[in-house]
Amino acid sequence: MAVKAVWGAATDNAAIPFPDAAMSPTRPLPPHHKHCDDLFAAAEAAVNEHRWADGNAAYDRFQAEMLAHFATEEDVLFPAFEAASGMTGGPTQMMRFEHAQMRALLGALATTVAAGDGDGFGGTAETLLILMQQHNMKEENILYPMCDRALAGCDLPIDHELRTRAAAACRN
Repeated sequence: MAVKAVWGAATDNAAIPFPDAAMSPTRPLPPHHKHCDDLFAAAEAAVNEHRWADGNAAYDRFQAEMLAHFATEEDVLFPAFEAASGMTGGPTQMMRFEHAQMRALLGALATTVAAGDGDGFGGTAETLLILMQQHNMKEENILYPMCDRALAGCDLPIDHELRTRAAAACRN
């Protein structure tokens, strides 16, 4: 069964060895969530103060970081987890679905910022914030620990990949 590939034969989580945090393949991802949250707050502040040029620049940076984060998970972490665990229709499928929802909201927000539409931005930003918070909690408390267990001992290029993608996305 696919779950056994992740959890092993143990029946409770206490019996499952958990990899050292320093060796965790997902280690750079929660701090990047926080980084994206900070960028989002900066964009919101600028828009709320009607500093549209600053708001556009801050929003562009936030959007680029979010898209880089999604790409790193979808192109590196999720395929590795799916290969190691045999699970392709479970948590990674839900995370991809939520990424698609957030991409649509990111596009809508970009339109509102470019148009100087503070009211439109506010409503869409609130929806995105709630979705991001729920999504990040699921990843950090459920999916990332599953990935760390399934990928223990694997050397994934997530840290390098995330830095490379984020830097490339932000140069455009």
